[in-house]
Amino acid sequence: MSTATAPQPDARERLLDAAEALIYTGGIHATGVDAIVREADAARKSFYTWFGSKDALVAAVLTRRDERWMRWFVDGTLKRGHTPRTRLIGMFDVLRDWFMAEGFHGCAFLNASGETASADDPVRLIAREHKARLLAFVREQCDALVAAHGIDRRHAARLARQWLILIDGAIGVALVSGDADAALDARTAAKSLLEALVGASALRSRHPSRPPARRTARSPEKKHD
Repeated sequence: MSTATAPQPDARERLLDAAEALIYTGGIHATGVDAIVREADAARKSFYTWFGSKDALVAAVLTRRDERWMRWFVDGTLKRGHTPRTRLIGMFDVLRDWFMAEGFHGCAFLNASGETASADDPVRLIAREHKARLLAFVREQCDALVAAHGIDRRHAARLARQWLILIDGAIGVALVSGDADAALDARTAAKSLLEALVGASALRSRHPSRPPARRTARSPEKKHD
């Protein structure tokens, strides 16, 4: 019977916590396995038992962060309002709270993607899935918005993509500038998008386009000799 001590169940979580903290602040390539093991106060054997490689650990870190970040963002957004419009606008207030928090270092998924060269890298794929989940949540709110205002549903897809660009743009500007008010600037731009979309729809409902009047054929005039 083997007397080897099995890795403690919480060693995995400590390794994940340590890896996430170090990678989020310093990057993937700058963070070595030794530093992660040391920060986690875990044995190197535990690292290989649970993950097998640094790449697998990074993938697990990002997958776990995706679940946690999305849960935080969705909950925060839903608490900001009871209508699609207030929720969409409220997303930028949620972001501003994050930008103001100690330890904000931008989007972990954009940061990680910037360190990968291949579009098929597992890290890039996880980041892509994260953005797809975020876009899907935004799209739900956009669908509800256009339905509430009687707007053609086809506008929701474009609005959701524009919204995602504003979200990621605000995150990037806040990271580089250190100014949490980047979220407020994005919110102002977002309001303009909504006003343009809703206003145009209201204008069309008041003045529906009419088909051009049919022109009746006129018989040729008779010439009199």
